[in-house]
Amino acid sequence: MLHQKNTWTSLSITMLTFLILKPSKSNCLANVKPNIVLLLADDLGIGDIGCYGNNTIRTPNIDRLAKEGVKFTQHIAAASVCTPSRAAFLTGRYPIRSGKWHLGLNCESRIDHCHHPLNHGFDFFYGMPFSLMGDCEYSVLSEKREKLEMKLNFYIQIIVLSIFTFTIGRFTGLFPVPWKITIGIAIIGFLFFLTQHFLYILIKYGDCFLMRNHTITEQPMNFKRTTYLILKEALSFIERNKHGPFLLVISFLHVHTPLVTTEKFLQRSKHGLYGDNVEEMDWMVGEVLETLNNEGLTKSTLVYFTSDNGGSLESQIGSEQHGGWNGIYKGGKGMGGWDGGIRVPGILRWPGVLPAGRVIDDPTSLMDIYPTVAHLGGGEVPQDRVIDGRDLMPLLQGEVQQSDHEFMFHYCLSYLHAVRWHQKNSGIVWKVHYMTPIFHPEGSGACYGRGVCPCFGKGVIHHDPPLLFDLSKDPSETHPLSPDTEPLFALIIEKVEHAVQEHRATLTPVSEQLSTFNNIWKPWLQPCCGTFPLCWCDWEEDHK
Repeated sequence: MLHQKNTWTSLSITMLTFLILKPSKSNCLANVKPNIVLLLADDLGIGDIGCYGNNTIRTPNIDRLAKEGVKFTQHIAAASVCTPSRAAFLTGRYPIRSGKWHLGLNCESRIDHCHHPLNHGFDFFYGMPFSLMGDCEYSVLSEKREKLEMKLNFYIQIIVLSIFTFTIGRFTGLFPVPWKITIGIAIIGFLFFLTQHFLYILIKYGDCFLMRNHTITEQPMNFKRTTYLILKEALSFIERNKHGPFLLVISFLHVHTPLVTTEKFLQRSKHGLYGDNVEEMDWMVGEVLETLNNEGLTKSTLVYFTSDNGGSLESQIGSEQHGGWNGIYKGGKGMGGWDGGIRVPGILRWPGVLPAGRVIDDPTSLMDIYPTVAHLGGGEVPQDRVIDGRDLMPLLQGEVQQSDHEFMFHYCLSYLHAVRWHQKNSGIVWKVHYMTPIFHPEGSGACYGRGVCPCFGKGVIHHDPPLLFDLSKDPSETHPLSPDTEPLFALIIEKVEHAVQEHRATLTPVSEQLSTFNNIWKPWLQPCCGTFPLCWCDWEEDHK
């Protein structure tokens, strides 16, 4: 990042962030650089918020933002799962274009911090640089622990079988393997057994920690005070930089599982622990807004609220739902192109600049925030790469009446599942699905028992001809059109396929970031404030 005195002081809370700002030669708002506060929820369903139709979970502060600002009804994430969606949010590009997503904290050693926000344009960081997992709090079996336990169990079985075979061979004389080899294999098997037995503790102490800049301040995290510590840091940043302009990114741990909720908000909502967690996050939003008001910054600050993807329908513990509700939209987190996983809240408030109470129904994207922020900061987006996001200010201020997005491409990993076509001359939004996940059990609307729906292979249905929906009339995607019911069916499919060909011509091959190799546990890269695996420290000064 090119640092300048007249650019923002910036802080990233609990997220990896890329920010590139270069001075712009012409900028109608060059003399009006606002403070920017970006609020990003984790796995929040669009149907969980009052201003989007919920009347059972209390979200007065988020609703207030919508009342005092602009609300998008068709705000689209670039992916239905966290990692690629956040990569797109931070770069303004479809995740399939990027050769490096956030795969942890380090690359070659446990102290190189190559993925750290301070290495990608931010001045300060406080929070959790990893994904929040069930092992961090409630001893719920996380996907990471489940896969590691399966692998360790497989290796243990192989080792036991090998020892048995070598012992038999030794006594019968068929293949006399030296005892040293057999004993060595047995020791390795015992270590695998111990690792499997203590895997939960290893993950809790290894992956669940807080950092301030490059220093681990708490390992493992004490969730009784995590919400307070993150909020305290964010409010302190606003107070320290009130003479601005500043950029503050708050990526909430809410409402990702485990649903870490302070005692003050437990058993307050009508929707169990999940509802409690949503209401606590709304309170945190309110505290941020109140601090801006107390410091006289409300009118000089653009506040944006969204979620990285839709609610996780499969997140359940017993009979209790721990994932969100996506309203009338089909599907949820990890379900390719279904709108329940990619249609997210989108609210922007800037009093005196953006009209209060305005609702925009045109398609917009989380990728639009990157060029919008660059523009407001007096900069320009990089010219050496394709930027898929669009500056939102002309649309927000009414200078243009339609979104600049004609086509949106909905990927699941590297697989194109669906395409959105905003037919501007008619206002219709068509949706074409090439692939959709197979729900389990059939007709359930989710992939229960799998954790997340697959993106390819036997877990998806390939549609030929593709499924076609008119989202303008059927936002729930329940009535697929056919050549018999839609006279323009063939022309629409042809138009969308031509757009797909043009889009693919702009892509260059990149490494698959969610491949097995990129996601295996690498203990030598594990951050640790002690001697691995004995990672423990607590440097937080205020424990209240």
